[in-house]
Amino acid sequence: MGNFDHNAHYHPLLLAQVPPGARTALDVGCGHGGFARKLAARGLRVTGVDKAVEAVVPGVEIRKADAAVDDLGGPYDFVSSIAALHHMPFTTALTRLKEAVAPGGVLAILGLAKEKTAWDWVVSLASVPTNIAHRLVKNDPVGTAPIQDWHMSVDEIKAGAAELLPGARVRRHLYWRYSLIWRKPLTTRS
Repeated sequence: MGNFDHNAHYHPLLLAQVPPGARTALDVGCGHGGFARKLAARGLRVTGVDKAVEAVVPGVEIRKADAAVDDLGGPYDFVSSIAALHHMPFTTALTRLKEAVAPGGVLAILGLAKEKTAWDWVVSLASVPTNIAHRLVKNDPVGTAPIQDWHMSVDEIKAGAAELLPGARVRRHLYWRYSLIWRKPLTTRS
């Protein structure tokens, strides 16, 4: 039986968010650099940061850093974070990622969501048979990133994002995941 990577399953969704003409990208919590490598393959100049994993990825600058406190550089045309947000204080993390996005750029997050409503449980239960089916047919590599429990529901993430990232789209997905997509306005009001 092969392994099914829940995060890699959503890479196409996140790659579709890269804005036309983007030249630079930041991947926060990049792990071993799988998604960063895909961004670089699209011709972007990519910086990956991770506080727990050191990796060598051709064509990607990887830095061992804590995104909650260390300098992220930038701004970047595209900022991504996959299954890393729950390792940081939510408000601090969103604020830091928001600051790293260039005007007109996109922030794309794939995170883990806790079940707290009836609908959350319906989607999670629907994930079980599809998860089993994928595990039977897929043979995707599994990383060795640190594991930490998550505690926020999609509704809590939406509420927090509404304050920090007006206009952000937050959606629940199968496999206990959510996406948060936000485009930074070209100009900001003072």
